[in-house]
Amino acid sequence: MASMDNNRDEEEPFVAAAASVDNSETLRNHTKDVHILSSAFLLIFLAYGAAQNLETTLNTKDDMGTISLGILYVSFTFFSLIASSVVRFMGSKNAVLLGTSGYWLFIAANLKPTWYTMVPASLYLGFAASIIWVGQGTYLTSTARSQARDYHLHEGTVIGNFNGEFWGMFASHQFVGNLISLAILRNGTEGSTTGTTLLFTVFLCSMTLGTILVCFLSKRVDGGEEGPKDSSVSLYSSLTSLSKSVITPLLDVRMLLIIPLIAYSGLQQAFVWAEFTEKIATPALGVSGVGGSMAVYGAFDTICSLTAGRLTSGIFSITWIVSAGLFLQAVVFLWILLKYSLTSGVLGIVYPLLMAAMLGIGDGVINTQLSALLGILFKHDTEGAFAQLKVWQSASIAVVFFINPYISLQVMVEIMLAALFVAAGGFLVLSLRIEKAFSSPS
Repeated sequence: MASMDNNRDEEEPFVAAAASVDNSETLRNHTKDVHILSSAFLLIFLAYGAAQNLETTLNTKDDMGTISLGILYVSFTFFSLIASSVVRFMGSKNAVLLGTSGYWLFIAANLKPTWYTMVPASLYLGFAASIIWVGQGTYLTSTARSQARDYHLHEGTVIGNFNGEFWGMFASHQFVGNLISLAILRNGTEGSTTGTTLLFTVFLCSMTLGTILVCFLSKRVDGGEEGPKDSSVSLYSSLTSLSKSVITPLLDVRMLLIIPLIAYSGLQQAFVWAEFTEKIATPALGVSGVGGSMAVYGAFDTICSLTAGRLTSGIFSITWIVSAGLFLQAVVFLWILLKYSLTSGVLGIVYPLLMAAMLGIGDGVINTQLSALLGILFKHDTEGAFAQLKVWQSASIAVVFFINPYISLQVMVEIMLAALFVAAGGFLVLSLRIEKAFSSPS
């Protein structure tokens, strides 16, 4: 049997080569969709990401910016519970398209930030974000599986490569978006109406282009996506499956072991958006310098997302890549906790930028590998798995934004370290269980 498997593995490149001759158009279609999806998310999130980084420094009256983001992620958490059913009913492409509207409205609300504009926009964005991200995960995994099936490629490798491209492009939103912020606000206009109005107008134009790009995605009918339904029976079936979609993944030991890492991935993102920008970058670099530090964060995030995606081939590689990312972030947290203090001169500028780079490396690694891991382990319930990803991520992000005004940086870092060690422990146990299962004689 082993000999037969080896022969088959040796023949696969020739089979793939033959398939590429006969089905080159299909190959272009699969990769084209990955390019379009990645580019659309870059255009949308370069605007949203930069705006989110500035929320806690621009909308400071009564902590409106921080509280608005907290409301957003509570809403995100709640709607993520039903997002898988919505995506199944609408189809992943339509879910992504509808999801873009929430980000557009949130940026528009920042043109006139009041409680009456920010709170409704934040609540709606929570719904939009839940379906856009479940839709994105489902769509990208479906595309990767189609590529692997059509050309007889290793599925885990294709999923890793496609996630590497997507998350690499996505991570670059921090670099591009924050450079735009830095360019527009660098002349001391961060507090002026003219500067912020121009900035958010540019962001709205970028989002509009991203939404138009989504319209050019191909509809996918495999990987669990069924497309939009017209009959009431289909809607009823979709709604009655809600409890199953929410509860069933939690009965899987593999998901329970991944959840601490998912929650940590949200915590470390929120730490950068709320704590790092406000309590480290702003005192050292100023408000306009926040854009520069986050551009460094985004650049390293992008490079590591692309690299990690290319290195992904299965559970073994994912384990080592995630462990390296967690180690780097642990170094940053220990540095802040034990050694870091605000200094003047060149070092006062270099230290926050170096921290941003290390945090960006960790974020790029974790995001890419989590998506690949869920795509590999949960083939039969892709929507449910990615819904769980967003439930726990958004809940942990909401916690950070709500407690941010009431705790010190030191306490927050201690929480981050505790969460990191729990996440690492759960993930290593999962890796050992999977390795044992594969090594056990069948």
